[in-house]
Amino acid sequence: MPRRPLPVPPAAALTAVAVALAGCGGGARSSTATPVVDHGTVRIAVPSETPSFNPYSAFGAGPARYAYDSLVNVTADGALVSGLATSWQATTTTATFTLRRGVTCSDGTALTASAVARALTYAGDPANQLAGARTILPSVPFTATADDTAGTVSATTTAPYPFLTRTLGLLPIVCPAGLDRPQSLDRTTAGTGPYVLTRYAAGGPYEFAVREGYTWGPDGATTATPGQPARIVISVLPQDSTAANLLLTGGVNIATVHGPDRARLTGHGLTAADAATVVGLTFFNQRPGRQLGDPAVRRALVAALDRRGLANVAVGGTGRPAADFGAAGTLCHADLAAANLPAQDAADALRADGWTRTAEGRLAKDGRPLRLRLITSSELGPTLPSVAELMARTWTALGADVRLVSESLPALVNAMYQTGDFDVVIGSTPGFALPVGFIPFFSGPPPAQGLNFAGVANPEYDALVAQALQETDTAGCDTWNRAAAALFRSADALPIADGHSTVYGCRTAFATGFGGAVIPTSIRLHR
Repeated sequence: MPRRPLPVPPAAALTAVAVALAGCGGGARSSTATPVVDHGTVRIAVPSETPSFNPYSAFGAGPARYAYDSLVNVTADGALVSGLATSWQATTTTATFTLRRGVTCSDGTALTASAVARALTYAGDPANQLAGARTILPSVPFTATADDTAGTVSATTTAPYPFLTRTLGLLPIVCPAGLDRPQSLDRTTAGTGPYVLTRYAAGGPYEFAVREGYTWGPDGATTATPGQPARIVISVLPQDSTAANLLLTGGVNIATVHGPDRARLTGHGLTAADAATVVGLTFFNQRPGRQLGDPAVRRALVAALDRRGLANVAVGGTGRPAADFGAAGTLCHADLAAANLPAQDAADALRADGWTRTAEGRLAKDGRPLRLRLITSSELGPTLPSVAELMARTWTALGADVRLVSESLPALVNAMYQTGDFDVVIGSTPGFALPVGFIPFFSGPPPAQGLNFAGVANPEYDALVAQALQETDTAGCDTWNRAAAALFRSADALPIADGHSTVYGCRTAFATGFGGAVIPTSIRLHR
């Protein structure tokens, strides 16, 4: 769900660019019908700052794709293609990858199997507390070994895990120079990727320069293809409306836009790629001392909500309540929420749990009022503050004392992973491509030892996950879905709406991966 800190500056840096470039408002003309531009500059807008470009941090995973490679890559239809590895094989306990010959790090050194094994070991070491790496790697311990002569890297887990190629294989590989000085990774890059970070400024922009001689991208992609930009400039634009305006005027070449602003971009010759999302993924803090540790309270709060009304607010129109924790199209996705969420009279349920109304009309139990700190961030989605406001109104009418807080994303991340000072947090996410991705968020230790920031403890979920981990690939989908259903019944989390975001391009063509992530080697700039 999370990423980045610090207040975001306005888009002043892009104003001159918007004037200087021709716009993309030319009716139905395709923005990529013109010849390609060699050695050009592509300007990309993102809604969030990146305080650390370390690909293993909670913030660096997104921009990591410009400067780092993984052993394998996943296409839009879910197929695996080559990356740093040309071949691979896996069981539920072992995985072996054969490296491509001739791969070099950005400092010119050759990438060896030992270097890859070192990166896997470093990223997987719990002592390093690398939140970003934990969201990718298996949730069970593993050891990595290398054979530099054969050019192979192998990993062995201590317990069965069904998706080793799609976890170990997707970790961005940091080269030895970066692992020797891990603090340097916040502001510099040390990978094998198609670009190198050349400029970092607090709040952006961030600039990347292309690497000459790069030939080991997804399925053998290179940076020598005509139209591949020589320079990538990423600027922070927190408002969808600003990003939409600059797409139309040519001020940016690529931007992701959510919600109603998409309507303004139709029919203007922009390229577009849709990505399914879950809007408003909501967690309830169950850590010791928090009132939502009581499952009866969580169930009552969820039962009180108008899911259809929340979904309409979340998507800025007619919305569909989310069916699952992950986005539509992800592995094992199913229609689980409606049949498993609590359906009861919220007021009656709270009375049965011992809550009574005070003279002021507030709910209290054993002399303690029901107080909720509800936090979200517009940087995770422009409609989320409105979703939170509707939730707060519902729960206030029920008798809760709700404090509604709209945070910067860094403050929200700090509350989740550092202070724990929240009761309800609302974010948006494509979820995970695999059901195993949710495990550390719904089980295991809280930060800093783990990622279970809401302190979820659901024995039924844990037992079913243990069973699913014994089953291979999609054969375990029924078990994974029963595990997710247990989370819904316990009101451990609540996805609000099935939605989608759209990545738009002005005079650019590109391909996207999971969640709408632009694949750097696919970008082509046109006149």
